[in-house]
Amino acid sequence: MRVVILGSRGIPASHGGFETFAERLSLYLVSKGWDVTVYCQDDGGDRSYEEIWNNIRLFHIPVSLSGAPGTIVFDWKSTLNVIKQGGLILTLGYNTAILCSIYRLNGLINLINMDGIEWKRKKYNILEKAWLFINEQLGSLLGNHLIADNPGIKNHLSKRVSTNKITMIPYGSDRITDADFSLLNQYNLSPNKYAIIIARAEPENSILEVVSAFSSKKRNNKLVILGSYEPQKNKYHKRVMELASNEVQFIGAIYNRSLLNALRFYARLYIHGHSVGGTNPALVEALGAGLPVLAHDNPFNRWVAGGGAHYFCNEMDCLHELDDLLTDENEINKMRLASINRHQEEFIWDKILRKYEYLLDQWWKHGSSPKCSVK
Repeated sequence: MRVVILGSRGIPASHGGFETFAERLSLYLVSKGWDVTVYCQDDGGDRSYEEIWNNIRLFHIPVSLSGAPGTIVFDWKSTLNVIKQGGLILTLGYNTAILCSIYRLNGLINLINMDGIEWKRKKYNILEKAWLFINEQLGSLLGNHLIADNPGIKNHLSKRVSTNKITMIPYGSDRITDADFSLLNQYNLSPNKYAIIIARAEPENSILEVVSAFSSKKRNNKLVILGSYEPQKNKYHKRVMELASNEVQFIGAIYNRSLLNALRFYARLYIHGHSVGGTNPALVEALGAGLPVLAHDNPFNRWVAGGGAHYFCNEMDCLHELDDLLTDENEINKMRLASINRHQEEFIWDKILRKYEYLLDQWWKHGSSPKCSVK
């Protein structure tokens, strides 16, 4: 049984959610006897090459361009190589779904994880939104089967294709039950005395509203913000940092897993302002750390975080929630337990990876979607 995984920057994971997922799924499938190939995007270099990592075949493709143009070049080169190799294809994301027509023409089966509703993101200009919108349409039509990571995404896709063509499988995360607090000494943080945001600094993630609400008065707590901020280059970044009080700490982008675990585990509250998309990995990981969640109020976040979380629609809502949650120990403790239970219900890796294997197995053996879903 052979599967090719496309659409991520590659493994071992060092970037984002898709890379982490590709790594976990690849290792799981190999342990079950699958032949797995993952295509990896290299920054620069002059030749493609192969290597074996933990019994997974990695096919490296060098790309000199950065950003979206580099991704398009990488996906194009990957596609040309895949049609020579064959196998069942799992594509992560639909940003270059126009290329799926090539798989169709060559008789290859392609399952697509459709990610979020990318074309609604405020960070894109009109041409970029048009490109993403068109590719979402093409992916829905050209993919043999679609995977939605959230019921809201499945509902969105079902406006274009039959629900029989869509399987809902969310993102997963590990349960965090302990962490090394000494790693946080460099930030002068105390347990249960800070809220945390882990998000790209973009308007649709509500960071400006949260920072403004938090900074409106003295909190006797800190707000720790992870992510890259370049106020000299980005007006939105500059505005966020200008509004921040001296209780707000911008600590940059952090990819060290042990440090991330510690930051999450000892926080009082996780604030999730994402207003667009499906099941966000950072929110799932917050649940896995047993973090109380204050999230932007939309159907995607409500399904993920569940009834035990708190929600806000705007800056004033957020302000009132912070007033309460930064002082109410009983409610915070209830929210912690609710997060742990919600994570256990839906987001354990083993449960999610078994669902992916079952779906892939059905397509490999029968060339069609399964008649029933795995529990």
